[in-house]
Amino acid sequence: MAKKYRIAILASGSGTNAANLFSYFEHHPTIEVVLLLSNNPTAFALERARRAGIEAKVFDRQQFRNTPEVVQWLQERGVTHVVLAGFLWLIPGNLIQAYPDRIINIHPALLPAYGGKGMYGMNVHTAVKQAGEAETGITIHEVNEHYDEGTVLFQARCGVTSDDTAEAIAVKVHALEYEHYPRQIERWVLGERGGNG
Repeated sequence: MAKKYRIAILASGSGTNAANLFSYFEHHPTIEVVLLLSNNPTAFALERARRAGIEAKVFDRQQFRNTPEVVQWLQERGVTHVVLAGFLWLIPGNLIQAYPDRIINIHPALLPAYGGKGMYGMNVHTAVKQAGEAETGITIHEVNEHYDEGTVLFQARCGVTSDDTAEAIAVKVHALEYEHYPRQIERWVLGERGGNG
């Protein structure tokens, strides 16, 4: 019997957060991951999905922005919620309209700081280091048609010392992602609200 909530994950890169989500929801009573989609045919996230027994598909910019194909894939598989896990393209309007308030993203900084186009991965951690910030963290937010501007659901923080490199900051932030993203997705899907950590 199909589970009540079915998640599709969009990823562009190595898929470490996606893999964390696969394992978290593997035996969940009501939520399952049913599909991983990527805009990058060489993304290791695709291989992680195949190893986990989860269907994986690749799309290009034309399919994503100018056709209903990706939305059709989601609807054919009964997807109820869409999770971005290191996905770098802006989400087009047709996907947002098909899944209003049901697309979620994680950003490796405390939005609204260090958000917007081009602010992802090490770009963010380098900017935090260069600004001499005393703390950084993660923001989990709903997705709208603008980069990093959707409703904030949850934030968690970690300290930054003057000795931390951008790489050291990345390690701290990744730890927050792995700790909080699965649980906050679960709460969001089940209709609970987040809070701050």
